[in-house]
Amino acid sequence: MPNLVFLQLYNNSLVGGIPPQLCRLPLVRLLDISKNQLAGELPSCLCDFRSLQYMDLSNNQFSGKLPDCWWNLQDLQFMDLSNNSFSGKIPMAVPSQTCSLRWLYLARNSFIGAFPPVLRSCNSLETVDIGNNGFFGVIPPWIGSRFPLLKILSLRSNNFTGEIPPRLSRHLGLQLLDMASNSLTGSIPASFGSFTSMKYPKNLSATASLYWSKYDDKINIIWKGQEQIFQSATQSLAGIDLSANLLSRCIPKELTNLMGIQFLNLSRNHLSCGIPKDIGSLTYLESLDLSSNELLGGIPPSMSNLSWLNTFNVSNNLLSGKIPAGSQMQTLTDPSIYSNNSGLCGFPLETPCANTFLTQNERNGGNEDQWLYYSVIAGIVFGFWLWFGMLFIVKTWRCAFLLFVDGMQCKVMKKA
Repeated sequence: MPNLVFLQLYNNSLVGGIPPQLCRLPLVRLLDISKNQLAGELPSCLCDFRSLQYMDLSNNQFSGKLPDCWWNLQDLQFMDLSNNSFSGKIPMAVPSQTCSLRWLYLARNSFIGAFPPVLRSCNSLETVDIGNNGFFGVIPPWIGSRFPLLKILSLRSNNFTGEIPPRLSRHLGLQLLDMASNSLTGSIPASFGSFTSMKYPKNLSATASLYWSKYDDKINIIWKGQEQIFQSATQSLAGIDLSANLLSRCIPKELTNLMGIQFLNLSRNHLSCGIPKDIGSLTYLESLDLSSNELLGGIPPSMSNLSWLNTFNVSNNLLSGKIPAGSQMQTLTDPSIYSNNSGLCGFPLETPCANTFLTQNERNGGNEDQWLYYSVIAGIVFGFWLWFGMLFIVKTWRCAFLLFVDGMQCKVMKKA
């Protein structure tokens, strides 16, 4: 079968290494042997598959380093090596080699080294998932300019350090950004409020379909507290996960421009200041986790506008004031999502709200009542002194008033 073009043996019970016979199929364009129990190192003969466009070796037990000749596969568009035991650094390519990759999945292996510099020439990349490995160092700023088509970027559970490059915001089409569980420092770039695809996710243009939907975009994300795989539906999914880092300073108010995101996870950092007052403009938000930070102030009343919100957590902060009421907020009945905020009160907590914890609206209402009271008193005092002032100024009034008083005194004396 030397002319075989498509080879799909996925989801079987194949064991052992890749058989030598596979090396005799140089015209293969699609190779899918995922979800088996294959093991061992990859043979270098795979580098001879110069027509290979789609490779899926995921969910096996492969180990060792990738062959040095790996980037001879210059037509490769889809590469999934996730959920194996690969190790070592990603091989470099020679300058003359080109890169056609659009979808890259290396997650859940033991790869090490800096963010793979070989990807710098892969300017057609739409999805990069290198999560759950041992990559380290800073996130290179060139990601912002080298991948103009990037939609999904997952760097979670690695050892990346340094600050988040503000130039990432140049990816106006980026709709899923996952940098959770690293050691990133500094602040969240305010420029993140410019991600167009997170503002208007329903306006995303459909991705050109591959031969089978199995090879469409996919991503593993923590969704509402549980890890889930999204496939094909990623075109309408948008969100940011920066949890479990060392980020500090304020939550940029510009993030409230991302009106189309469905999830936002900034938990387990050192974020301070308050929750942006316009957080309620994130109309499609379903999951919001701001727990385990150093956030101050109250929960903005605009939270009541989030009609889709069903997962919410602000525990372990320094928040105070009354928990906003509203149709959707009333469904979040678990008090633990507000725990360890000594100043919070109101439903669903058992702590009642005293006057000192009035919301801004209530304080404004109290001020209005106070001003009304003062206005009435001032009117009475003014009217009283105006009347007496007229008595002293107008002679005829004064005489009439004194005659009236004398007449009353005479009547009282006669009765006595």
